[in-house]
Amino acid sequence: MKTQRVVWGETLARLSETDKRVVVLDGDLATSTRADIVAERNPDAFIQVGIAEQNLVGMAFGMSTLGYRPWLSTFGVFLTNRALDQIRMLVSQTKAPVRIAAAYSGLLNGSSGKTHQDIEDLAIMRAMPNITVIAPADEYEAEAVIRWAAEHDGPVYVRIARDAVAPVFGDGYEFELGRPALVRDIDSVGAISTTLISTGVQTSRVLEAAALLAADGIQARVIHLATLKPLDADALAGLIGDETHVITVEEHSRIGGLGGLVAEVLGERGGARLTRIGLTDRWSESAPNDFLLDKYGLSPVRVAEQVKASLPTLVT
Repeated sequence: MKTQRVVWGETLARLSETDKRVVVLDGDLATSTRADIVAERNPDAFIQVGIAEQNLVGMAFGMSTLGYRPWLSTFGVFLTNRALDQIRMLVSQTKAPVRIAAAYSGLLNGSSGKTHQDIEDLAIMRAMPNITVIAPADEYEAEAVIRWAAEHDGPVYVRIARDAVAPVFGDGYEFELGRPALVRDIDSVGAISTTLISTGVQTSRVLEAAALLAADGIQARVIHLATLKPLDADALAGLIGDETHVITVEEHSRIGGLGGLVAEVLGERGGARLTRIGLTDRWSESAPNDFLLDKYGLSPVRVAEQVKASLPTLVT
């Protein structure tokens, strides 16, 4: 398995060799984000800006007016917080073709600690006009998303996870903007069932949780939403169908992210009851990855437990 950050670096290195518009601007974190792969293979496509995230965005905007398609390379938290004003004024309002690669996104970022965790980014960027927001599930979808974003004529926010996860897709996967993907269906007629919706690398853990639930007689349909904005809401509603209970699971705050998005869709169309699994309205903390996943209810075992608890009339 490859990490999304390695896939990001390798894919951009290849793209930059044939498309001179592709350039990476780094905020002194190239060995972490793996922008160093671009720097090594194609130095002309790499610019080291240093620890100056606002300038990083400003330079990228300026280069976009000259025909370049720049990518920003740093931790997501520095982009969605420290450089937010520049993203709002220079990128969002002008629709500049700047690609915001939010590395080390979410709860799990190694030893960097709670100051570097970004569990509010989807809510922030989803509310930003003109910006496409994507959270790929695995290495295969990450590569497809990066290739798609390189050609997109507008700003894109891509959530890049630090660590590898079990693959959800495979070779030949094709990304389609806005399309929800049914990655696990119900295979037992008449079984107790529910529908789980996830995004980003959390989808891999949700698939593991679904396998645990199946062992307990609960069938879980799993829907993956790579695109948080714009979403094909009709397609999502079609996949949900007549389901009476939907559960969202995200490595993000319950507020404004995936759970908020699905609540908006269900609220406009009526129907299913919604349970949101994610971080509650509190700051996270510094700790090993497995500990954090377990504490915040995002490990496969903890997700399965919460799903069962949310079905009190069905599960004893």
